[in-house]
Amino acid sequence: MKENEKILSEIQELKNLVARLIRSDNLPKDHQFSQEAIDKASDEFQKLLRDREEWIEDNDFDKYLKASHRHVGKFIRNEFGFKNYFKKGYDYYYSKKDIIALAKELKSRNVDLDRYIELRIDQADFEKRVQSVIHNIPKKAYQKTFRIPEELRDIITSPGKRPDVEVMKAKLQKLKEEFFEKQFSDYIDIYKDNYAMVKEIYYFEKYLEPKIRVRYSRWCDEFNLVNRIIEEITSKKPERFIPVPEDKMIRL
Repeated sequence: MKENEKILSEIQELKNLVARLIRSDNLPKDHQFSQEAIDKASDEFQKLLRDREEWIEDNDFDKYLKASHRHVGKFIRNEFGFKNYFKKGYDYYYSKKDIIALAKELKSRNVDLDRYIELRIDQADFEKRVQSVIHNIPKKAYQKTFRIPEELRDIITSPGKRPDVEVMKAKLQKLKEEFFEKQFSDYIDIYKDNYAMVKEIYYFEKYLEPKIRVRYSRWCDEFNLVNRIIEEITSKKPERFIPVPEDKMIRL
């Protein structure tokens, strides 16, 4: 008898759990498992599934955007003004339809999103270094106590003479020639705003001589800096550098 009572008790507990699951526990006992209550719960569950399929999380970007950078979500919100998303707790959910549309648009423009993110990060880092030099900003600023002598006054300077623009153009031309002579196109990307970046070579980087990697990085830094200086002096961007020798260009 006690065994039967135990079974009935467990069945009742299961019924109570199911009632809570389908949200009918607030109904009278004889209505909790009515066909209407079950149908309503089924409709809500199906709607939940449909809604879930319409939204994707950050870990789904690799599937739709072919991008694996860990800050893809933040990047598309800030860089592209992506607005069709919501936040729940610490997680972001993005409209799958709009993500697919964004992926198609990027593909039509021949843009690798991971590479574009790396480019923007590299450009921001380069700009930060340039501004640090221009304004002589120390890497770390500490609050110090100090005493300035009363007689310490009137020690200033004026802006130095800027480099001759023709000299800088000649330097840029030499960099371009070096690019072709040493076949840097195998290791360096040049983007349309005359910004150079070393290609991603993670898989075989350890097999390269350290000096080679340093050479590519230095060339990129110098190329970017010379272009920036010419732009500062002339208030115009230098002529776009197309990393293809003239004799290999297709003539229309």
